[in-house]
Amino acid sequence: MNKFEEVKAAKDGLDAWPDVERCAREGWESIRDEDKIRMKWFGIFFRRHIPGFFMLRIRIPNGIATSAQVRAVASVASDFARGEVDLTTRQQFQVRWYRIESAPAMLERLAAVDIDTRQTGMDNIRNVMGCPLAGITTHELLDASPVVRAFTQRIVGNQEFSNLPRKFNVTITGCVDNCVHLETQDIGMGPAVRMEDGTVRVGFNVYVGGKNGSGGFTPAQPLDVFVEPGEAAELAAQIALLFRDHGSREARARVRLAFLLEAWGLGRFRSALEERMGRSLAHAGRDARGAYHADHVGIAPERETGVYSVGLSVPIGRITTAQMMMAADLADAYGREELRMTPGQNLILPHVPDSKLPALLNEPLLDELRPDPKPALRGSVSCTGLGTCDLALAETKGISSEVAQRVDRAGRLGRPISISWSGCPAGCANHQVSDIGLEGGRARVNGEVIEVYDVFVGGRAGIGARAGVKVLEQVPAGQISGVVERLAAAHGAGRDLVSTGQQLAVELAGAEELREPVAAS
Repeated sequence: MNKFEEVKAAKDGLDAWPDVERCAREGWESIRDEDKIRMKWFGIFFRRHIPGFFMLRIRIPNGIATSAQVRAVASVASDFARGEVDLTTRQQFQVRWYRIESAPAMLERLAAVDIDTRQTGMDNIRNVMGCPLAGITTHELLDASPVVRAFTQRIVGNQEFSNLPRKFNVTITGCVDNCVHLETQDIGMGPAVRMEDGTVRVGFNVYVGGKNGSGGFTPAQPLDVFVEPGEAAELAAQIALLFRDHGSREARARVRLAFLLEAWGLGRFRSALEERMGRSLAHAGRDARGAYHADHVGIAPERETGVYSVGLSVPIGRITTAQMMMAADLADAYGREELRMTPGQNLILPHVPDSKLPALLNEPLLDELRPDPKPALRGSVSCTGLGTCDLALAETKGISSEVAQRVDRAGRLGRPISISWSGCPAGCANHQVSDIGLEGGRARVNGEVIEVYDVFVGGRAGIGARAGVKVLEQVPAGQISGVVERLAAAHGAGRDLVSTGQQLAVELAGAEELREPVAAS
């Protein structure tokens, strides 16, 4: 067994809370390697680049939170960390820069408002995603949030699901506007309609085996299964248990569901799933998704007449606790004590009556988190990057903000653009399904190790998903801003990004022979 399987075999991660409490009493220097692994079952992440400080990952099913929950997250980040929170591409929160001594108090405060951090890391089913406007948007076939909640309740705290071979991502949505990336998920359930015996049935088509890391982007494949909402959570659970029982537990770079499907084939996997479900499964229905992609930023009418949602852009997905507190206050004053997070790392204030909309739009917070951001800032997504993530090889947050602002100041974008920055091949920012995607790395140039980026263009999610084409390799950090600006200008002008990237590669080729890749430590 590899070292992770040995640690899991010795003790289930969900049984490790006494070890967390011991480490909190004795301090971070007492933490053993196996403790660092098992802590992730409680959302607690040791950060080797910043010894003594930790990251907390907070589960927010479907990205829907009450204002009280948002205040609780803000309070722990303010009282125990450095007063800022990251919104992630899985619609959840991350708090950084706290000490292990504070972890029990932080989790106790979050539990008081029904927030859970369990199983948000390592070999578990991560935060279950869905349309951030589930139940209220006019652009959905059905409200999938009850399915997300039912599946989450089934898995969290349940040792049936706490020892998967590898991490497992699930998205369940009824939105027809492709606001979440079904194609990058181990399980993706998207809106579908099926006619049976003259009756129209509304539910989900099922996609399996998508991933970003572990060898690059693999789009999820249609399983040719249609499932109605009442059985969707159970079907997702049985797919996860198939992976638990039959997924490889050897080389971790080849342990995602995609590799089990590669070994078995879709036919065998579907048959095994039918056996677990105890019945035959309906074949896929008509995909109800359209070609449009929505980020839910801006003002949009809700299903209820005279009520609106207001999507606010959170630059590079990093928000201060003061801004979070103000947003919670606005949710109380103008909405129904609720906020929602998007896969684009943004924030939504829902349930705003039209009579209150003008006053909300004049609130000072909306000068900082705008409902009408410029295109590059609106379309930029960034992982945490170098410094606070153990996997990151290059910086992302600061440079993505700087480049977006420069692109927007140039004023060459007359249409939407997606620019995604991942600090390593794990692809947390979904860089391979973006118009412009950056993957961080390191290289040795004339004996000096520097940060570099591979550049991908032309990726897309949704119907007809495709991976971006790598057009440049190992672009030094000092040159990447100019490269992205040139590509963004070409995108704005409607020019082909692949040919533009190839031209840039020729221009930058002079120093190629000096660069040697540096493997991650």
